[in-house]
Amino acid sequence: MKVKGVNLGNWLVLEKWMNPALFAGTTAEDEYWLPRQLSKEAYTERIRIHRSEYITERDFVTIKSWGLDTVRIPVPYFIFGDREPFIGCIEELDKAFNWAEKYGLQILIDLHTAPEGQNGSDNGGICGVCKWAQNPKEVEFVHTVLERLAQRYGKRKGLWGIEVLNEPALPKAWEMMDMQKRYPPVDKEMAKGSGPVPYDFIRQFYKDAYDRLRVYLPEEKYIVFHDGFELTIWKDFMQEDKYKSIVLDTHQYLMLAEMNGCEQTIEGYTKYVQEHFAKEIEEMQQYFPVICGEWCLFNSLACGWDTKGGQTVLNGLDGASVESYTPEEKKKIYNAVAKVQTEAWNKGSGYFYWSYKLLTDTVNTEGWVGWDSWDLGRCIDFGWFDKRDL
Repeated sequence: MKVKGVNLGNWLVLEKWMNPALFAGTTAEDEYWLPRQLSKEAYTERIRIHRSEYITERDFVTIKSWGLDTVRIPVPYFIFGDREPFIGCIEELDKAFNWAEKYGLQILIDLHTAPEGQNGSDNGGICGVCKWAQNPKEVEFVHTVLERLAQRYGKRKGLWGIEVLNEPALPKAWEMMDMQKRYPPVDKEMAKGSGPVPYDFIRQFYKDAYDRLRVYLPEEKYIVFHDGFELTIWKDFMQEDKYKSIVLDTHQYLMLAEMNGCEQTIEGYTKYVQEHFAKEIEEMQQYFPVICGEWCLFNSLACGWDTKGGQTVLNGLDGASVESYTPEEKKKIYNAVAKVQTEAWNKGSGYFYWSYKLLTDTVNTEGWVGWDSWDLGRCIDFGWFDKRDL
């Protein structure tokens, strides 16, 4: 099993930095607060237009033409439209399955958010709040969402698998990212008691999710677990014969390598990727098929300044507004990190680039030089990937 894919980030789960215009006229930094700051009519109109235009049939044709075979689609916990004030998006996922099957692609459904937050970041749906694991009622709700997704798509030809939960913040990640400082909560009272997702809890949650999903999922459909940013702690997990078609997902970003002391040079990135990313994936591939479910070419060197682990102007940093390199110099940086990273992912069972597209205007908005590398379409157009490395 080898997968080559891309994430449809910011389509059904919003991230402000990827499309700031959607949040215009509000102070909301995340999906939780957006509908609470707009009228119901304005919110509904924005979301409907965004979803209908951001990803269309044409995009599935494009993805196929790049030689990719799978798309990872982040979905929110309110996908079925049963959590006011949010608007469900199951019809959009239905369309995606029809497009995927028409053009010979497969889909990994990725449950990207949980009520009350599973990581405290903007991509978890609510900044600075991480209390989902403490609320048995909401834990059960997430199980029912997964079950309904499995019931609906389990027999579909286009289903590659279901990822149980994106990026639960285990203790090390919670501390390293300093979540509540990086993503300050709007409502301090609501955020009280937030903390990392405990190891014992997540292991049990994953086992329960497996048992409940397998009722509806044929054995050949994959069930995917995220490593919580600790790839090597899962060696003794789900090794019993009863567990079939399990995949371990790890997210490896150069910006996280930088936070761990990686030198911001081509040589530094190359060395770090080979000695850490590739080595750990190769080690863990003995226990599970390992995919790198999120990664990209983004790095501080190409930005021309230290982004402090991928923090944006939205985090109150100035950023660069003038390019530090010629297009050829920039291409050289990206070609090098593309090659070494894809080599690392191929030690495992493949990858999904984050992300398919980005609607941030990196030219006319101050401070966004270098962020265009999150957009796979631009990376391909600019030749930042050698075709053999994608």
